[in-house]
Amino acid sequence: MQKNKRLIIKLMLPIVTLVMLSCPALAAPVELSLADSIALALKNNRNIAIANSEKENAYWAVKQAEAGKGFTLNLTHTDERYNTPPSYLTNYKYVWTTKFDNELAASFPVYSGGKLESQIDQAKLNLKVSDLSLDATKQQLRQQVTSAYFNLLQYRNELQVNQETVDNYTAHLKNVQAQYQAGTVAKSDVLASKVSLADAQDNLIKAQNNCDLAVATLNNLIGLPLDSESTPKESLRYEKYSLTLAECNQYALAHRPEIAQYQAQIASAQDDIKIAESGYRPSVDLFATEDWYDKDLPGADNNNWSIGLTASFNVFDSGLTGSKLKQAQANLKKVQEQSSQESESILLEVRQYYLSLREAEKRIETNQVAVEQAQDNFRIAEVRYRAGVGTNLDVLDAVLSLSQAKINDIQALYDYNTSKAQLDTAMGIAVE
Repeated sequence: MQKNKRLIIKLMLPIVTLVMLSCPALAAPVELSLADSIALALKNNRNIAIANSEKENAYWAVKQAEAGKGFTLNLTHTDERYNTPPSYLTNYKYVWTTKFDNELAASFPVYSGGKLESQIDQAKLNLKVSDLSLDATKQQLRQQVTSAYFNLLQYRNELQVNQETVDNYTAHLKNVQAQYQAGTVAKSDVLASKVSLADAQDNLIKAQNNCDLAVATLNNLIGLPLDSESTPKESLRYEKYSLTLAECNQYALAHRPEIAQYQAQIASAQDDIKIAESGYRPSVDLFATEDWYDKDLPGADNNNWSIGLTASFNVFDSGLTGSKLKQAQANLKKVQEQSSQESESILLEVRQYYLSLREAEKRIETNQVAVEQAQDNFRIAEVRYRAGVGTNLDVLDAVLSLSQAKINDIQALYDYNTSKAQLDTAMGIAVE
């Protein structure tokens, strides 16, 4: 018998091992604070990676522009073989000639009419715009993650409220059924209680689905697998906001990245005007060449060198330079108008989110009172029904009112916290 048991164990062991290896490992729950979530998003989010690539591209564009004002050196080697037609110089025969040439040429732009300097300045301004764009992308991502984090907290709290509602209806139904068995209440009370319980269970299923979707949304933003079991460490809470609307506006105008971007774009448009105006000015270049000919290797007996300055001046171009200048001037006006428009839009955003924050703040105060009153009303309705002086409808309505009061309180806290996150972004508060 003992031998049979050992044989069975030996036969079953590979099967159990195979089953264990084939089953997917369950991911351990990940507890995240809001700061943890933002840090993960900044590390993993693809928009940040794209913005970093654009910044690097702008950096090398500066190096390219600066190289245009520097010293250049080119080495050229030419191998040539050609046929000379018959003539009296070649004794009326075809003559094949092989020629080698090596040239070393150096050049340096002495004066470009301000064109090269303006192009370098433009490239540096574009680098600044890219850097500011990265800051704006980080701020937008922080807002998205914060909203998703609080959204998960909202749905998790609503799930708890819906579960409490189901529990309240379940406990009440047991009480109604007991009284019905005792003959003190009508069957309609039992049926009405079952209907209310079914509705609450339906809402509980929806709340669970909303919670699961909120987890997946947060995971997507912070770069975790969608099926990761992310659990927030924090809770929806109220912290009084101390800044006034005027202070928020002043901060936004001084720190919003988009405003600084437009200031850089205005300076870049002014550089476009300088570049166009350089067409009316001369350009001067210094050059030097050293040439070795007839032989494939350089030598002292076959060299030829030269050094000089070349100057060019556009005498007439059929209005080309003038048209470029007018285009640049028109573009400057457009960017200036866009900058003013952006500032006005930012101030509107700040006002919108500030007022939304203050509205939610007032709702928090009233909703907390409403929750306390709804809880008292529910307890009273239950006691009255047990005593036979209240109706079943009173209890059902009290449960529903309590649930709605708690949902309203959660919604107000969610609106307050998300409005604050949106206000931080509208003000241009930097991401730590």
